[in-house]
Amino acid sequence: MYESDKIQIIDVAKEIKRVGLIQLSGGNVSVRKENGDIIVTPSGMPYETMTTDQILVLNKEGVIIEGNLRPSVDTVAIRYIFDHCPEVNAVIHTHQPYATAVGLIGDELPACCTTLCNVCLGAVPVADYANAASEDMGIQTVENLNGKRAVILKYHGVISVGPTLKDAEYAAIYLEDAAKLYLAAKAASNNGVISIMTEAQAEESVNTHKTYGQRKL
Repeated sequence: MYESDKIQIIDVAKEIKRVGLIQLSGGNVSVRKENGDIIVTPSGMPYETMTTDQILVLNKEGVIIEGNLRPSVDTVAIRYIFDHCPEVNAVIHTHQPYATAVGLIGDELPACCTTLCNVCLGAVPVADYANAASEDMGIQTVENLNGKRAVILKYHGVISVGPTLKDAEYAAIYLEDAAKLYLAAKAASNNGVISIMTEAQAEESVNTHKTYGQRKL
Protein backbone atom coordinates (compact mmCIF):
# COMPACT_ATOMS: atom_id res chain seq x y z
CA MET A 1 0.00 0.00 0.00
CA TYR A 2 1.38 3.42 -1.07
CA GLU A 3 4.79 1.96 -1.94
CA SER A 4 5.94 4.95 -4.02
CA ASP A 5 4.97 7.37 -1.24
CA LYS A 6 6.89 5.31 1.30
CA ILE A 7 9.99 5.33 -0.89
CA GLN A 8 9.75 9.11 -1.26
CA ILE A 9 9.32 9.54 2.50
CA ILE A 10 12.46 7.51 3.19
CA ASP A 11 14.41 9.42 0.53
CA VAL A 12 13.39 12.77 2.05
CA ALA A 13 14.19 11.59 5.58
CA LYS A 14 17.67 10.55 4.45
CA GLU A 15 18.19 13.86 2.66
CA ILE A 16 17.21 16.08 5.59
CA LYS A 17 19.51 14.00 7.77
CA ARG A 18 22.33 14.31 5.23
CA VAL A 19 22.10 18.11 5.27
CA GLY A 20 22.05 18.22 9.07
CA LEU A 21 18.42 19.04 9.85
CA ILE A 22 18.05 15.95 12.04
CA GLN A 23 20.38 13.57 13.84
CA LEU A 24 20.10 9.82 14.42
CA SER A 25 16.38 8.89 14.43
CA GLY A 26 15.04 12.35 15.32
CA GLY A 27 12.21 14.13 13.57
CA ASN A 28 9.59 12.63 11.30
CA VAL A 29 8.14 12.76 7.80
CA SER A 30 4.50 12.28 6.88
CA VAL A 31 2.16 12.53 3.90
CA ARG A 32 -1.62 12.70 3.66
CA LYS A 33 -3.45 11.02 0.79
CA GLU A 34 -6.66 12.24 -0.86
CA ASN A 35 -8.76 9.74 1.10
CA GLY A 36 -7.35 11.03 4.41
CA ASP A 37 -4.89 8.19 5.04
CA ILE A 38 -1.65 9.35 6.67
CA ILE A 39 1.71 7.73 5.86
CA VAL A 40 4.26 8.39 8.60
CA THR A 41 7.71 7.31 9.72
CA PRO A 42 8.02 5.03 12.77
CA SER A 43 9.18 6.16 16.19
CA GLY A 44 12.88 5.89 17.01
CA MET A 45 14.04 4.03 13.91
CA PRO A 46 17.25 4.94 12.01
CA TYR A 47 16.61 6.37 8.56
CA GLU A 48 19.72 4.90 6.91
CA THR A 49 18.37 1.37 7.18
CA MET A 50 14.65 2.15 7.04
CA THR A 51 12.57 0.02 4.68
CA THR A 52 9.12 0.61 3.25
CA ASP A 53 7.57 -2.12 5.39
CA GLN A 54 8.54 -0.07 8.47
CA ILE A 55 6.53 2.96 7.33
CA LEU A 56 3.06 3.09 8.85
CA VAL A 57 -0.30 3.94 7.32
CA LEU A 58 -3.06 5.38 9.51
CA ASN A 59 -6.62 6.20 8.52
CA LYS A 60 -8.01 9.68 9.13
CA GLU A 61 -9.20 8.58 12.58
CA GLY A 62 -5.62 7.72 13.52
CA VAL A 63 -6.05 3.94 13.47
CA ILE A 64 -3.08 1.99 12.10
CA ILE A 65 -4.20 0.13 8.99
CA GLU A 66 -0.76 -1.01 7.84
CA GLY A 67 2.45 -1.59 9.76
CA ASN A 68 3.54 -3.31 12.97
CA LEU A 69 5.69 -0.60 14.54
CA ARG A 70 4.76 2.41 16.64
CA PRO A 71 4.26 5.57 14.57
CA SER A 72 6.13 8.77 15.34
CA VAL A 73 5.45 10.04 18.85
CA ASP A 74 4.37 13.31 17.24
CA THR A 75 1.54 11.66 15.32
CA VAL A 76 -1.11 13.38 17.45
CA ALA A 77 0.36 16.76 16.44
CA ILE A 78 0.71 15.69 12.80
CA ARG A 79 -2.94 14.64 12.69
CA TYR A 80 -4.01 17.95 14.20
CA ILE A 81 -2.13 19.85 11.49
CA PHE A 82 -3.68 17.79 8.71
CA ASP A 83 -7.15 18.10 10.26
CA HIS A 84 -6.94 21.89 10.43
CA CYS A 85 -4.94 22.68 7.27
CA PRO A 86 -6.74 21.24 4.23
CA GLU A 87 -4.12 22.76 1.90
CA VAL A 88 -1.33 20.79 3.61
CA ASN A 89 -0.55 17.28 2.38
CA ALA A 90 2.96 16.86 3.82
CA VAL A 91 4.51 17.57 7.22
CA ILE A 92 8.19 17.39 8.14
CA HIS A 93 9.46 17.83 11.69
CA THR A 94 13.16 18.53 12.25
CA HIS A 95 15.51 19.60 15.01
CA GLN A 96 17.58 21.88 12.77
CA PRO A 97 19.99 23.87 14.95
CA TYR A 98 20.23 27.28 13.30
CA ALA A 99 16.51 27.83 12.87
CA THR A 100 15.96 26.61 16.43
CA ALA A 101 18.61 29.10 17.59
CA VAL A 102 16.65 31.92 15.95
CA GLY A 103 13.71 30.91 18.14
CA LEU A 104 15.83 31.63 21.22
CA ILE A 105 16.44 35.28 20.31
CA GLY A 106 13.27 36.48 18.61
CA ASP A 107 9.65 35.99 17.63
CA GLU A 108 10.33 35.27 13.98
CA LEU A 109 12.96 34.70 11.33
CA PRO A 110 12.37 37.85 9.28
CA ALA A 111 12.46 38.01 5.50
CA CYS A 112 16.24 38.32 5.25
CA CYS A 113 16.73 36.72 1.83
CA THR A 114 14.80 35.90 -1.32
CA THR A 115 15.07 32.13 -0.98
CA LEU A 116 13.27 32.19 2.38
CA CYS A 117 10.40 34.05 0.75
CA ASN A 118 10.49 31.77 -2.29
CA VAL A 119 9.86 28.55 -0.39
CA CYS A 120 8.49 29.55 3.04
CA LEU A 121 6.35 32.37 1.59
CA GLY A 122 7.81 35.06 3.81
CA ALA A 123 9.05 35.52 7.36
CA VAL A 124 8.80 32.41 9.54
CA PRO A 125 7.14 32.79 12.96
CA VAL A 126 8.33 31.32 16.26
CA ALA A 127 5.61 29.43 18.12
CA ASP A 128 5.33 29.32 21.90
CA TYR A 129 6.81 26.26 23.56
CA ALA A 130 4.74 23.10 23.38
CA ASN A 131 5.75 19.71 24.71
CA ALA A 132 6.86 17.21 22.08
CA ALA A 133 4.45 14.39 21.27
CA SER A 134 1.46 16.53 22.29
CA GLU A 135 -1.55 17.90 20.46
CA ASP A 136 -0.44 21.33 21.69
CA MET A 137 2.54 21.05 19.34
CA GLY A 138 0.07 20.80 16.47
CA ILE A 139 -2.09 23.59 17.85
CA GLN A 140 0.87 25.97 18.11
CA THR A 141 1.89 25.10 14.56
CA VAL A 142 -1.55 25.75 13.10
CA GLU A 143 -2.02 28.99 15.05
CA ASN A 144 1.28 30.37 13.75
CA LEU A 145 1.39 29.14 10.14
CA ASN A 146 -0.83 31.89 8.72
CA GLY A 147 -0.33 30.69 5.17
CA LYS A 148 3.42 30.17 5.55
CA ARG A 149 5.18 26.83 5.03
CA ALA A 150 7.17 26.61 8.25
CA VAL A 151 7.00 27.37 11.95
CA ILE A 152 9.90 27.41 14.40
CA LEU A 153 8.99 25.55 17.61
CA LYS A 154 10.56 27.35 20.56
CA TYR A 155 13.23 25.25 22.34
CA HIS A 156 12.48 22.35 20.00
CA GLY A 157 12.85 22.53 16.23
CA VAL A 158 10.83 23.20 13.09
CA ILE A 159 7.63 22.06 11.43
CA SER A 160 7.58 22.56 7.67
CA VAL A 161 4.53 21.87 5.53
CA GLY A 162 3.43 21.97 1.94
CA PRO A 163 0.94 20.78 -0.64
CA THR A 164 3.60 18.22 -1.60
CA LEU A 165 6.42 16.53 0.26
CA LYS A 166 8.95 18.29 -1.97
CA ASP A 167 7.51 21.67 -0.95
CA ALA A 168 7.84 20.80 2.74
CA GLU A 169 11.39 19.52 2.20
CA TYR A 170 12.49 22.67 0.39
CA ALA A 171 10.92 24.83 3.11
CA ALA A 172 12.91 23.07 5.83
CA ILE A 173 16.21 23.17 3.93
CA TYR A 174 16.04 26.78 2.78
CA LEU A 175 14.79 27.88 6.19
CA GLU A 176 18.01 26.56 7.71
CA ASP A 177 20.11 28.40 5.12
CA ALA A 178 18.24 31.62 5.86
CA ALA A 179 18.70 31.12 9.60
CA LYS A 180 22.47 30.75 9.11
CA LEU A 181 22.53 33.95 7.06
CA TYR A 182 20.45 35.81 9.64
CA LEU A 183 22.55 34.74 12.61
CA ALA A 184 25.79 35.53 10.78
CA ALA A 185 24.55 39.00 9.86
CA LYS A 186 23.39 39.65 13.44
CA ALA A 187 26.79 38.58 14.77
CA ALA A 188 28.65 40.78 12.29
CA SER A 189 26.53 43.84 12.98
CA ASN A 190 27.85 46.31 15.55
CA ASN A 191 24.46 46.75 17.19
CA GLY A 192 22.62 43.61 16.08
CA VAL A 193 20.48 45.55 13.61
CA ILE A 194 20.46 44.20 10.06
CA SER A 195 18.69 45.03 6.82
CA ILE A 196 15.43 43.17 6.24
CA MET A 197 13.36 42.93 3.06
CA THR A 198 10.30 45.15 2.85
CA GLU A 199 6.85 43.54 2.65
CA ALA A 200 6.68 44.49 -1.03
CA GLN A 201 10.07 42.92 -1.74
CA ALA A 202 9.12 39.75 0.12
CA GLU A 203 5.82 39.48 -1.74
CA GLU A 204 7.60 40.02 -5.04
CA SER A 205 9.96 37.13 -4.22
CA VAL A 206 7.01 34.88 -3.36
CA ASN A 207 5.31 35.67 -6.67
CA THR A 208 8.49 35.39 -8.74
CA HIS A 209 9.13 31.86 -7.48
CA LYS A 210 5.76 30.72 -8.83
CA THR A 211 7.35 30.64 -12.31
CA TYR A 212 10.44 28.70 -11.14
CA GLY A 213 11.19 25.32 -12.68
CA GLN A 214 9.71 23.53 -15.68
CA ARG A 215 6.06 23.74 -16.63
CA LYS A 216 4.19 20.45 -16.64
CA LEU A 217 3.01 19.47 -20.11
